[in-house]
Amino acid sequence: MDPKIIIPTWVSPSVGTWRSDPDVGQRVQVEFYVNENTFKERLKLFFIKNQRSSLRIRVFNFSLKLLTCLLYIIRVATDNPGQGASLNFFCVYLFFCFWFAQVIVAIISFLETMLLMYLSYKGNIWEQIFQVSFLLEMINTVPFIITIFWPSIRNIFIPVFLNCWLAKCALENMINDVHRAIQRTNSAMFNQVLILICTLLCLVFTGTCGIQHLERAGKNLSLFNSFYFCIVTFSTVGFGDVTPRIWPSQLLVVIMICVALVVLPLQFEELMYLWMERQKSGGNYSRHRAQTEKHVVLCVSALKIDLLMDFLNEFYAHPRLQDYYVVILCPSEMDLQVRRVLQIPLWSQRVIYLQGSVLKDQDLLRAKMDDAEACFILSSRNEVDRMAADHQTILRAWAVKDFAPNCPLYVQILKPENKFHVKFADHVVCEEEFKYAMLALNCVCPATSTLVTLLVHTSRGREGQQSPEQWQRMYGCCSGNEVYHIRLCDSKFFGEYNGKSFTYASFHAHKKYGVCLIGIKREDNKSILLNPGPRHIMAATDTCYYINITKEENSAFIFNQEERKGRPARGNYDGPSQLPVHSIIASMGTVAMDLQNTSPPDLSGGKLVPPTINGTGGRRPSIAPVQEIADSSSILPCDLLSDQSEDDSVFIDEKGHSPTEYVKGYPPNSPYIGSSPTLCHLLAEKAPFCCLRLDQGCRHNSFEDAKAYGFKNKLIIVSAETAGNGLYNFIVPLRAYYRPRKELNPIVLLLDNPPDNHFLEAICCFPMVYYMAGTIDNLDSLLQCGIIYADNLVVVDKESTMSAEEDYMADAKTIVNVQTMFRLFPSLSIITELTHPSNMRFMQFRAKDCYSLALSKLEKVRQILSNRDKGSNLAFMFRLPFAAGRVFSISMLDTLLYQSFVKDYMILIARLLLGLDTTPGSGYLCAMKVTEEDLWISTYGRLFQKLCSSSAEIPIGIYRTESHIFTTSEVRSQSVDDCEDTKDKGDESRSNDQSDHPLLRKKSMQWARRLSKKSVRWQGASRDSSKDHAQRIAQQRLNLYRRSEREELSELVRNRMRHLGLPTSGYEDLTNLTASDVMNRVNLGYLQDEQNDHQNTLSYVLINPSPDTRLELNDIVSKTPLYITRSASNKESKES
Repeated sequence: MDPKIIIPTWVSPSVGTWRSDPDVGQRVQVEFYVNENTFKERLKLFFIKNQRSSLRIRVFNFSLKLLTCLLYIIRVATDNPGQGASLNFFCVYLFFCFWFAQVIVAIISFLETMLLMYLSYKGNIWEQIFQVSFLLEMINTVPFIITIFWPSIRNIFIPVFLNCWLAKCALENMINDVHRAIQRTNSAMFNQVLILICTLLCLVFTGTCGIQHLERAGKNLSLFNSFYFCIVTFSTVGFGDVTPRIWPSQLLVVIMICVALVVLPLQFEELMYLWMERQKSGGNYSRHRAQTEKHVVLCVSALKIDLLMDFLNEFYAHPRLQDYYVVILCPSEMDLQVRRVLQIPLWSQRVIYLQGSVLKDQDLLRAKMDDAEACFILSSRNEVDRMAADHQTILRAWAVKDFAPNCPLYVQILKPENKFHVKFADHVVCEEEFKYAMLALNCVCPATSTLVTLLVHTSRGREGQQSPEQWQRMYGCCSGNEVYHIRLCDSKFFGEYNGKSFTYASFHAHKKYGVCLIGIKREDNKSILLNPGPRHIMAATDTCYYINITKEENSAFIFNQEERKGRPARGNYDGPSQLPVHSIIASMGTVAMDLQNTSPPDLSGGKLVPPTINGTGGRRPSIAPVQEIADSSSILPCDLLSDQSEDDSVFIDEKGHSPTEYVKGYPPNSPYIGSSPTLCHLLAEKAPFCCLRLDQGCRHNSFEDAKAYGFKNKLIIVSAETAGNGLYNFIVPLRAYYRPRKELNPIVLLLDNPPDNHFLEAICCFPMVYYMAGTIDNLDSLLQCGIIYADNLVVVDKESTMSAEEDYMADAKTIVNVQTMFRLFPSLSIITELTHPSNMRFMQFRAKDCYSLALSKLEKVRQILSNRDKGSNLAFMFRLPFAAGRVFSISMLDTLLYQSFVKDYMILIARLLLGLDTTPGSGYLCAMKVTEEDLWISTYGRLFQKLCSSSAEIPIGIYRTESHIFTTSEVRSQSVDDCEDTKDKGDESRSNDQSDHPLLRKKSMQWARRLSKKSVRWQGASRDSSKDHAQRIAQQRLNLYRRSEREELSELVRNRMRHLGLPTSGYEDLTNLTASDVMNRVNLGYLQDEQNDHQNTLSYVLINPSPDTRLELNDIVSKTPLYITRSASNKESKES
């Protein structure tokens, strides 16, 4: 056979090439073969190497072994043992047909065994001879071949039943070939179970046949009785009704039991090991289930119980996702807490944990990634090296995109500079972008973090409804509001406003249905516009985005009798006394809205009456109606709502320093690729790097502290570990073009490590942005950066403290440092970022605050009720620091990525609200304060009308601060700890219950100071009873103790300021706080028990409250800001 011309059909050539000889000009074809072209190699390829052909050989061999066992059973069934017992051990009677069949099978098996031995020979013949399988083949085949030439021994007994062990080996090899042929690699568990079953069957079959043959010389047991005896013996039951009688059979039983005691435990051990490994790795997600059921894949590097529960609670909060499966693909082993949770029946039936790597195609195949509805890739934010965590996320995203290009990707990234690597993903959430933008807006729009967090969490609005506190019921009900969308032509809420202006549709939809229309999207435009203003005319194909307690599809509409009869109903706001009944019932995802009008309330019953004009009794003019189609001339600026005009672009500070020219433009240097361009207030000329250092003078200026700069507005201080690129997103929202120039706050970056020139190049174009090296745990650094002139201090979570030996201790240093600053600078607004949301309860911790302890107890009850009623999974929702927007954790925004699976617009709307993206014609988020002069508006619904008609602004929520006063019964029901040890316990035990605790005292701090000045006169007053005298002495001692502690802290701060050469005139002690400082602390929710003895203040957010929510006249609501999505066209008209 010439290899140049003929290619064997059983050998596949790997490469065929042509070579030419330039001298001769002859071309010769050369064929290259994968295997050697010899006879032995061809046989080896056919019998061993080739999966399909070798599988056929093994199936044939397995059939032969089963045939021999079957022939043996038939021979035993037809056997008639002779009279000589001694011959029955070695001789049996064989019919000629049985003998002939056994000889044919023996010859074929013998030849096959010798051929395979020849093909697998590797130089050691004795190793192959002494193999158990070879010896069994010789025992069962050679005697039959000998009987061909020696007919007299044809009746000799040959233990053919031992072929069952050869059949077991053939079956194992056959299964291995099957798995190789179908490319199945994860079959170890199946193989081990098969081996165990085959071993048990072979032991039982060998024992049955052996005992039956040996008992031919004794009791002459049948084959069934022998089988019965083996089953009873191996199952350790041992009835004793059937037993072997002669010693050979008894010896065989002993041998079989010993073999079983050795072989079976080894098999079970191997099986349990594989089972445990499979439990760790999680097995597979079957292809049949992937094709018939829907599933999503969650890819994480380390799965924590908090992350898992947040994902599951938010993902399965949507009704249409109840039938989805969640496949978790994680390289680490499942920890004990996660294992316990996944064993709960609620999750065990629809959550599958697979241990594996996303970078391996085999693991992606196990998770059936190509059939998944979506893939969520989350970063490990607790890593010390967050850049390395992003690199791992990027590789995971690339691997999924390479394996399953059509699978939607939802990626969470940590650093903004790594965003462009995963821009191909369908949805991307950059943690540092959202974090810094949210913290920045918290400084100008209080509790923005709480507002956005509640909007992106799924809730039914039933939280807190069992609470006796009115604010918890209101706050919990409004927390159920979320963002939904619907086409205008399909909407009952907005369908009637086709052809009307956006502002008109938003106002009347809120007036009639209580929904807040905040945005729109044209059919031919992919951009979402927040409050495009009255210039936008609604079209039938527009997509409306609105805030409501539930979506319109789950709402039932109940109209009044006038509307049912076809008569137009009276407007809800025809007069200031007529208010809508806005009752919302959230139950099982359905909202029933009562749209009937109410009769005018009795004005004499203590209701708020609009103020009169000049005392004549006439009412003030009503609010102008919202026009259906308004032109720009009808949008007039309002003193209540509009910003002050800024005609000049030159800013001069209070000290009369050199003027600074501001311009509007786009920042020239972006620190990373992918940042959205935002029009900002910029310096006409870039500031030199030396001028950015706050605490050091340079040749351009000699200022070395914040006092010397003479800033007009209060400072905003940001404490961070490094000047990362995400910090750029803190500055941009505070310098956006729509912020009034006269209200820009100076920004001071307090950094542990000095920034590099790349970051300084990015921020040097912004006005009033400075940096300083220092830490918040150093009092000198805080004083040098001007903390006594600051209005807000933002404490950013540090990367180096995100990991700790105990997970929840990562926030320990931050919490203690913030508590120290809170004691040193009580009038300062501190916004803190924590790693773990559960640590919020330690912010501004007061161990003897009865109200905080009562709220903690109510929160535990609320968690039980919310779990039972499937409410919100925000366990910390009613914590005072979170409700007031004083604390924030980026993990709370994980649900933003999860909600994008159902609401693909949520990320874009959140970015527009936070100012991360700007779209031409879209509005922005800002805040306003309602003063005492504006309370004639009376209700939130009328305020909605006032804003829409005057400046085309859409309110979306209220930030309210109020005081809580304990009644006497409430005070006595609380357990109060002793504030200090006293010697006369009998006389002072009652005073500790009534006056020692700050919430239980009967006098204010002003009265307490007068009390201390008149202590001598009081001590000499003999007319007072001894009981009252002891109470006054205890009250005076307590006040002096507290005052000395405050004075000690104040003196500490003053001494450090003198040491640093800073003027102490700017530092105000708590005892010398002005009225404005006290009100500032009240507005921020920080009023301590030193200022008011009866009450604590608390702040909270009301998202889209009902139109009849009244604006109360008191000192707290007078500072209440409202969240507004302001029209961009309105801003442009004002500036023009």
